[in-house]
Amino acid sequence: MFSVTSGNQKNFEIGIYNQEVRECVKENNRHLDFGDEWADVHYQSVVAETKDEALGVIKNRYPAQKGFVIASCAEARYDCKF
Repeated sequence: MFSVTSGNQKNFEIGIYNQEVRECVKENNRHLDFGDEWADVHYQSVVAETKDEALGVIKNRYPAQKGFVIASCAEARYDCKF
């Protein structure tokens, strides 16, 4: 996904998965709330000024209390010319 930044904002790519789903899949069971695809890392684009701000957005959207784990967070660099 491509996000447009302005000012001091940057694009961050954050990888997340759900540990509870991983455990269910490993046991050949299904999670009650989330699909099996959440056993794999999903990448979300977040526009923020800092890495901490980007992580805060993801933590609010995908809380650890529901089994979500942040696997990675890196500033995305797009070398596109329009």
